[in-house]
Amino acid sequence: MKKILIVDDEVSVGLLLSKFLTRNGFEVAAATSGASGMEYLQQGNFDLVLCDFRLEDTDGREMLKNIKSQYPQTGVIIITGYSDIKMAVELIKMGAYDYITKPLYPDEILNTINKAIETHHALFEEPQQQPAAVRPSKSDADKPDLLGSEFVVGKSKASRELLKQIELVAPTNYSVIILGESGTGKESVAKSIHLNSPRRDEPFIAMDCGSLTKELAQSEFFGHEKGSFTGALYTKIGHFEMANGGTLFLDEVGNLSYDIQAALLRTVQERKVKRIGSTKEINLDVRIIVATNENLTEGIQKGKFREDLYHRFNEFSIFMPPLRDRESDIMLLAEHFLRISNQELGRDVMGFSDDVVECFMNYRWPGNIREMKNVIRRAALLTEGDMVQVKALPLDISTYTKSVVAERAVVEETASVNRSDLKNAALEAEYDTILRVLREVNFNKSKAAEILNIDRKTLYNKMKAINLGK
Repeated sequence: MKKILIVDDEVSVGLLLSKFLTRNGFEVAAATSGASGMEYLQQGNFDLVLCDFRLEDTDGREMLKNIKSQYPQTGVIIITGYSDIKMAVELIKMGAYDYITKPLYPDEILNTINKAIETHHALFEEPQQQPAAVRPSKSDADKPDLLGSEFVVGKSKASRELLKQIELVAPTNYSVIILGESGTGKESVAKSIHLNSPRRDEPFIAMDCGSLTKELAQSEFFGHEKGSFTGALYTKIGHFEMANGGTLFLDEVGNLSYDIQAALLRTVQERKVKRIGSTKEINLDVRIIVATNENLTEGIQKGKFREDLYHRFNEFSIFMPPLRDRESDIMLLAEHFLRISNQELGRDVMGFSDDVVECFMNYRWPGNIREMKNVIRRAALLTEGDMVQVKALPLDISTYTKSVVAERAVVEETASVNRSDLKNAALEAEYDTILRVLREVNFNKSKAAEILNIDRKTLYNKMKAINLGK
């Protein structure tokens, strides 16, 4: 039976963890301070320590140093709040196996503990069989086998909910709509659904609807026969036919013209396709997953998207949270992309400096995961030493924190001072709207003006008129 030591000065947390882990077959001891935790370690061999980062008599850094120096075969997992994630990442570099963020989730705790114990068993108890064993990165350790190399399971609540939805809908034959901002990883989720489905050994065909012209769309969707129209020099198989038996992923489906939507509806309803210029119908067995960063229900109200097609697609919907709402996933993703970039470039960059971590955690990532991937590929190329430094980051990221914090302080100060000076309800409503939009876009005036449907100069004038910053 594996032995686990819990070190947490919150007695209730230690008690709950003890009961949970005991029920799952572990021998558990609980300490309420760093000093008593070290005393427990002196009395017996523990396989793993779960240590809260903030203790009354010490902190996770000192505990990790002491444990690693005196009991190197004992694994350490840090329990931390979201505000301490930067330090938790640093502790992993110092030798901690992983970190778990509060609030604690049973499945996450058990999964992380089991992987930590397996890893330390390989490192210390069976060196002759696995001399080159190393601690797996968090992204690899957390990744289910069939999710695919592009999908990284995060630690945030939003990421855990996303994974549950994928696991729930993947084995079914439901059509799925994936909603979310540009760059959030919608295609990766679509591939993960496919890989977890009974169709995993059949084709996964992705199609970017945003780049299709009205004339090209029918040929791309349904294919055509040679000579069926001017320029048809050869027979072309359409994407529906290519995906037969597997999954067809339609990205940016909201950009399709209305008549193409009608043709799609017939195909989806009848499960048959006919190439342009052919009289032969081909039976289809295709799962359809679509993605969009537009509001399709709003498009229906404006007459831009067919409601009947929407309901055909929307048997199940998944929302992709933006990266700014997944704070605890940021460095996890950064490490994943750094590892990929090292492989692509033949580099050996070890990690990120503290200043870079701070920049990443404060930046709002308007381009989401796609932007992060590009930023880190660039940084890996520019980095000369072992660690990515701030000078390797694009200027808009490296200067973001200071400029935004300063501007936010000005706006928030004027907000508190001048609110009582607003002269009427209409002006107050305008004030509130402008301030809300500025906050949403992190005080980027160009984006705020675009959302408010006014030009930048008008926005400046309105801000000046209501004393809202400079």
